[in-house]
Amino acid sequence: MSVLHDAVRSVYSNAVIIFGNDVDSLKVLDNSENEIEIDAAAVTNAIPAAQEKRDALLQSIQTTKQSALDKLAKLGLTEDEINALIG
Repeated sequence: MSVLHDAVRSVYSNAVIIFGNDVDSLKVLDNSENEIEIDAAAVTNAIPAAQEKRDALLQSIQTTKQSALDKLAKLGLTEDEINALIG
C-alpha cells in the first residue's frame, strides 16, 4: 500500500479499493464497488500526515526489533545464533 492510498483512506473512510499511483489517476471504490468521487486537493493535503504516520510505524517496528535483539543478546545468544533465529 502506498502513502497516496493511505491518504485516500484517511479522507474517505469508506474507500475499499484504490487504483492509481498519482492523485490525477485515482479511481476509488467503496465496498459496493461504487466509485467515490474524490477531492484531489483534500487527498494531496492528507499526504504529509499519511507519510508521518507511516514513518512512525516503521520507526516503531525498527525499535521493537532492536529491543528484541538486545534482549536475546542479554540472554547470552551470540550474534550468529540470533541471526539463525531471525533468518
